[in-house]
Amino acid sequence: MNLKDLAKALELSQTTVSRALNGYPEVNEDTRKRVETMARKLGYAPNQQARRLATGRSMSIGHVIPRTLHEMMNPIFMEFIAGAGEAYSRLGYDMIISVVEDRQVEATYREIAAKKKADAVMVHGPRNNDKRHLLLKELGIPFLVHGRVPGAESSTSWIDVNNTRAFERATDLLLDLGHRRIAFLNGLENMDFAIRRRAGFERAFQNRGLAPDPSLMRQSEMTEPYGADCALEMLRTDKPPTAFLVSSMISAIGVSRAISLCGLEIGKDVSVITHDDALSFLPNSGEVPIFTCTRSSVRYAGRRAAELLIEKILPDPDTRIEEHLEAELIIGRSTGPRQR
Repeated sequence: MNLKDLAKALELSQTTVSRALNGYPEVNEDTRKRVETMARKLGYAPNQQARRLATGRSMSIGHVIPRTLHEMMNPIFMEFIAGAGEAYSRLGYDMIISVVEDRQVEATYREIAAKKKADAVMVHGPRNNDKRHLLLKELGIPFLVHGRVPGAESSTSWIDVNNTRAFERATDLLLDLGHRRIAFLNGLENMDFAIRRRAGFERAFQNRGLAPDPSLMRQSEMTEPYGADCALEMLRTDKPPTAFLVSSMISAIGVSRAISLCGLEIGKDVSVITHDDALSFLPNSGEVPIFTCTRSSVRYAGRRAAELLIEKILPDPDTRIEEHLEAELIIGRSTGPRQR
């Protein structure tokens, strides 16, 4: 299958088909989708080198990961990358991942711009006082943020889970079940997602004229030992929590282990709600899932982010994208009415 055959099957000119496959903005969206669909159906794969020469593009998307973003270098991050990779492969792009020291981030972006190593970049793990978006704008590199840069939401393109709403709903469920001593195990709170999750947790209390107990609130990297150690410490006090709201399925497994070690039953003696990124290697599935959770697929987020970056932002870098992904509240076996 070559370009001539594909154009003949579509009854379009070779020029139109080539421009559609190469992302030229003058090709309308319906035609582009029809061409891409037929190309997949017939197994047509354009020559990457020819596309680079024809468009002047690298046909690559960059991911620059600062080493201090510990939470990004974990299986959840890799699930996002897997989703993005699916879209890159389908759309004819390569992926470049650079893991660098914090002090090397600026130099890495400048090298990408100077050597035209990537047509655009994905920004991961936005934090308080994040300045990466300003540098990328200065360099003229198109980008999309996975998450939101605090204070720059209205001037950057982003895709993000509605973390505040998700954690407000989860907290409301626990409050409806009669729980008041609710432990909150969050991610590192210099990260934007964690800031928003804490805001949702606190808002649910405030809406009822209540206040969470600060002694039951923690923040750290979202590991299994973090969940277990925090839960053991709290459950062994004179006034233990009757419920936990946890920012990661991985940490929630640690909380579950601690509950068992204390001779208690999850869902009966202690309730647990977690955030579930719908990880392929750690499914919280079944007719009645183990954990009650706020669920949002990080793999889908990766796939969708890649599509937006290539199909919307690259053809027109002045386009600004804001896309909220709403988390679904799933009732599992880990929650029940307060017993004590």
